[in-house]
Amino acid sequence: MPKITFINRDGSETVVDAKPGLSVMETAVDNGIDIEAACEGSLACATCHLVVVDQEWYDKLGAPSDDEEDMLDLAFGLTKTSRLSCQIRVTEELDGVRFRVPDDF
Repeated sequence: MPKITFINRDGSETVVDAKPGLSVMETAVDNGIDIEAACEGSLACATCHLVVVDQEWYDKLGAPSDDEEDMLDLAFGLTKTSRLSCQIRVTEELDGVRFRVPDDF
């Protein structure tokens, strides 16, 4: 199983085994990561916003869709490597990726 690291708001890191096929949002919620995920993955909010720590990983994820870009405009703490975690599917190729939880929703 691929390992994903979440950097929490307090700077601590949580490394989890991620099940391929789930979204990164589902993986985060299932492992107690502090994101809201209010729309439960329906691409209707930005509360599952995470920041991809390394540009190299961001590039590997592929470009966000236009709909995701529109929702990202609503995200607090938006960065150039921000993504909605509901739009990223866990695959074996994500082993080692690191996401930072933004300071606020």
